[in-house]
Amino acid sequence: AAPVGAVSFGVKHSEGVSVDLVSRGREEAEPVPSTGMRWPLHEGTILRFSMSQASSEVNDNKVTVSFYGEEGKPITQAGVFLTGIGISLDVDADRDGVVERNSPNKASWTWGPEGHGAILLVSCDKTIP
Repeated sequence: AAPVGAVSFGVKHSEGVSVDLVSRGREEAEPVPSTGMRWPLHEGTILRFSMSQASSEVNDNKVTVSFYGEEGKPITQAGVFLTGIGISLDVDADRDGVVERNSPNKASWTWGPEGHGAILLVSCDKTIP
């Protein structure tokens, strides 16, 4: 996706984003700091983006890749906005009618009227042959 004439690139990213660089011929990824460093552009170079927490709003994180030609002249930039989505299986672990995100009883299960933990009913019949 690099433009014609590009020989190097730099990456800037939001604080909530981790970027790793995987270069051709290397098995380990190299973390990319958001400091404006430049790397030589080789075929097979891969940037991997990840987020460790959910976003507070849509498109609140960004990664910008700047491409440079010979003599370090900037050619163009490409950017992507990211939204981290948090996924959690929330249950009424106390069986009190309230679904809680961080219930201490979420990780265990006890049988009986004073018990706790999610009750999961699974349909194992063949509804569709």
